[in-house]
Amino acid sequence: MTLTRRAFTLGMVATGAATATGLTLTPRSASAATYTAYVKTYFTESPNQSGADYGLHLAVSRDGLNWTPLNQNRPVATPTAGELGLRDPFLLRKQDGTFVVVATDLRGTDFARTSQYLHVYDSTNLTSFTGYRRVRMHTYSNVHTWAPTVFWDAARGQYAIVYSANTTADLFLVNYTTDFRTVSGPQTYFSPGFPVLDPDIQVHNGVTYLYYKNLADGYLYGARSNTGAPNSFTTYTSGLRQGNAIEGVHLVRRNDGAGWWLWGDSFSPVNNDFYLWSSGNIGSNSWSVLNQRDYTPPLNSKHGSVVGVTEAEYSALISRWGTPNWVRLKSSNFPDHVVRHQNNVGRLDPYPLEPYQDQMWRMVPGLADSAGVSFEAVNRSGSFLRHSGYAVRLDPDDGSAAFRADATFHRTAGLADASWTSFRSHNFPDRYLRHSGYLLRIDPLSTSSGLTDRQDATFRVTS
Repeated sequence: MTLTRRAFTLGMVATGAATATGLTLTPRSASAATYTAYVKTYFTESPNQSGADYGLHLAVSRDGLNWTPLNQNRPVATPTAGELGLRDPFLLRKQDGTFVVVATDLRGTDFARTSQYLHVYDSTNLTSFTGYRRVRMHTYSNVHTWAPTVFWDAARGQYAIVYSANTTADLFLVNYTTDFRTVSGPQTYFSPGFPVLDPDIQVHNGVTYLYYKNLADGYLYGARSNTGAPNSFTTYTSGLRQGNAIEGVHLVRRNDGAGWWLWGDSFSPVNNDFYLWSSGNIGSNSWSVLNQRDYTPPLNSKHGSVVGVTEAEYSALISRWGTPNWVRLKSSNFPDHVVRHQNNVGRLDPYPLEPYQDQMWRMVPGLADSAGVSFEAVNRSGSFLRHSGYAVRLDPDDGSAAFRADATFHRTAGLADASWTSFRSHNFPDRYLRHSGYLLRIDPLSTSSGLTDRQDATFRVTS
């Protein structure tokens, strides 16, 4: 959720509950060893909400750190009932290898609105989402049903749907199901004596790990249970926070078996910035902060989930939904900054920013040499980054040979990091695109230039 979300504590008494299904199923788990990539679900917002979209979004990643939005960062499905929008979409690979998505029934940021329902979609391989429905989780009045997470409770032979609610306190409720159509009556799952928000749960080596936000102090914590049963958890980690405020925790098991990542959705000092921790041992109280240079969330992404996918699933996702026809340029030495245009000037500014389109570029064949590249602004069609007096501006292509040469660059291995990219000027080949005082320009550089200069001229081409 975002900065304006608050708990609305209402002491309510249940007046009824949905009935549990008697269905059974035969589990068939896919092996984590077969997963070669990741898929992420999310919704989108931006600092002033110009980028808000409350549909189901998908992104993919090879390394689990740097993400490529699918479908041009547009939704692949949007709810047609209830609040007509979703937040906090959680993706689960079920025991039969297919998928289910459950999500908060809320569009926008009016957190005083409540719903007794969750949105639900089914999917065979994430190339389509079918069977859309809303499932009623409780019959409380004026109680929210937020941020669902789901895990397979092997002892029960059922899935547990755990979510944030505000009955007698801000706590987590659980309903059990086998088909995500009918559910058991709600039970209190976690109510530790202080208000909590945004659960995420993973089962590993027979231990159930529950991560959450403590609303009393604003930090993220981990709790664990040997059974996964309601009211059986003990908090075992210290508090975690980056930025001024954080929530929307999601816990990700690495495909390579080397440990875990813990994502947190920050909403202050600016909305929709993700932060990340890593740990080699989920059972220990040891989480290391990752540098933002090491990861790039999808554009404008908010609270969602991440699961491993097979090579076939990854390929099918790319084939079905497509990758962006635009890029972003991320700074090497200011990794929370991206290249953008503002008032016709090329510059470096912190992400996230408004208008968010100012950081989006069509990287096209070079206007003066197709072996190079030129950068056309997505929101200023026909206008390109070009140098003039060595300063970089955004100007419309006037068709002249001089303009086209000024707007053409040649990609090279990054001067500060060969796995990143630097851009050499076409018509001043000893000069490279770099930032200085947060403004873009071209300056003479080489591999023997000072480290800071080389870092200023090194970028990650991302999306």
